[in-house]
Amino acid sequence: MKFIVGRKLSMSQVYAEDRTIVPVTIVRVGAGVVTQIKTVDTDGYAAVQVGYNEGSKHVTASVRGHVKGAVTRPYLKEFRVQNADAFSVGQVYDASGFEPGDVVSVTGTSKGRGFSGVVKRHHFSGSPKTHGHKHDSRAPGSIGSTDSARVFPGMRMAGRFGAEQVTVKNLKIVSIDAENGTIAVKGALPGPRGSVVIISGDGEMKPVSDKEQKKEDLTSVEEVAKEDPITAATEKVQS
Repeated sequence: MKFIVGRKLSMSQVYAEDRTIVPVTIVRVGAGVVTQIKTVDTDGYAAVQVGYNEGSKHVTASVRGHVKGAVTRPYLKEFRVQNADAFSVGQVYDASGFEPGDVVSVTGTSKGRGFSGVVKRHHFSGSPKTHGHKHDSRAPGSIGSTDSARVFPGMRMAGRFGAEQVTVKNLKIVSIDAENGTIAVKGALPGPRGSVVIISGDGEMKPVSDKEQKKEDLTSVEEVAKEDPITAATEKVQS
C-alpha cells in the first residue's frame, strides 16, 4: 500500500490522447516523514505514522517533542500496513511513489452544509405546489403510523448534513507535476478547497534517498503556497 497526504486546490481540465476533455482535481502534495512505527508486539497491530506539513502552525509541546523537529507543522496520519518492518523512523516519502495511470482511493471530509431539510439532505421530492398545499412544499410529510406514538430510529428527517468522512474509490491519476508538487486526479474529490485529502493505492512506498531532495520536499508545500498555488498549478496542468 502506498499513500500520501495533500491539500485539494481546485478543479481543472486536461486533454487526453484522443483529444477528449478530462476533468481533474489538482492536489498539492508534500513529503511525509515517518514519525512512529507500531508493531503487533508493542501495539497489537501493524501501522506506520507519517507527519506532513499540513497541520496548524500552533503546535503543542507534546507533538513538537514527538516529531523531534522532523516536521514544522505536523499533520500526523496513521496508516495500517502489513509489514511495518519495511519502514523506519525518519524516512521521507513523497509523490515519486505514484505514477500517471495509477488507480487510487481518495479520502476527505465532505463539505459541511449545516442543518438541512429533507429535500436537500435526503433528496425528497416534496409536496405539490397546488391544491391546498401552502408553505409546505419542502416539508417531510407523514412519518408513519400513529399507533406506536413514537418516531422509529433511522427515520429520514431534517438534521445536520455533511462534514463526514468520504472515500471515493477507483480514481485515476492523470499527471504528476514534481516541480510544483501537485497531482492531478481524474474526477471530483470530497471536501472544499483547501481541505486535506488522503491519496492511497496499491503498490510499495519508495523512500527519498537524496538528503538535499529531502529538504526541498519538506519545504515544497510552503514554497508553493507563497506563489498562489491554485493559479500556478491550474495553469501548469492546462499547459
